[in-house]
Amino acid sequence: MTKKSYSFSRRDYFPTTVFQIDLDEPKELNRHLLHHIYDERDRDQEGLMRSNYKELGGWHSHNNLHREEPYRELVELIGASTEKMSEDMGYDPKWALGIGSMWSIVNPPGAANRAHIHPGSLWSGVYYIHAPENCGAIEFVEPRTMHLMLQARYKPNAKRKRDQWTKVRYTPKPGRLLIFPSWLYHGVDPNMSQETDKAGDRVIISFNVNQMKVPKRN
Repeated sequence: MTKKSYSFSRRDYFPTTVFQIDLDEPKELNRHLLHHIYDERDRDQEGLMRSNYKELGGWHSHNNLHREEPYRELVELIGASTEKMSEDMGYDPKWALGIGSMWSIVNPPGAANRAHIHPGSLWSGVYYIHAPENCGAIEFVEPRTMHLMLQARYKPNAKRKRDQWTKVRYTPKPGRLLIFPSWLYHGVDPNMSQETDKAGDRVIISFNVNQMKVPKRN
C-alpha cells in the first residue's frame, strides 16, 4: 500500500481566559481592608444570602463597597488591571471596564460557597485578603457541558495538557486577584482551617465589571 502524504495541523478555538494579578507587598492593604470588612460585618451581622451558606456561618456584605472610601485603593488596583485586560483583549477604548458591584465574603471554618455564575456581567473577580491554610480553594468548572457528560480516556499516570482539564482550582493566596468570565461556573470548597476565631476566617472581596461608555472630553 502506497503511503499517503498529508498535512496535519491543530487549531484551538473558544478559550476560557482567567487573569491573575499578584501584589508584591499586600500586607498593609490587606490589614486595612480586613479592619473595615469586620467593621461592616459588626454593623450588618445579617448580611446577604447569595452563594454563601448563612447556616454554616458564611457572611456576605452589601454590593456597593466600591463606592466607599476605605476600598478606594483596591478599586484603583482593579481599574489598572482591567485597563490592561481591555488592551490585551482588543476592546474598544471608548468602552472601559468598570466595577458595577463589589462585596465581601467572610467564611469561617466549615463555611463554603455553592457553584454559581454572575448573570448580567462581563467579567467577575476575587481578591484574597486573609487565607489561612486549607481555607477553601476556588474551583472553576469546564463550561462545555458535553465534556463533562462523556470524557475521553487518557494515558494512565500521565499529566494532561491544560486544555484537556475539566476543572481548575486555585489555592487562596493573600494579595492575589483573579478575574474570570462571569459565565464561568465556580464554587468554593469548605473552609477546613484549624485556626481559631478570626485567624481561621477566609476573607475575600469579589466584584463584577462591565464595559461602560467613556465620557467625551470637552
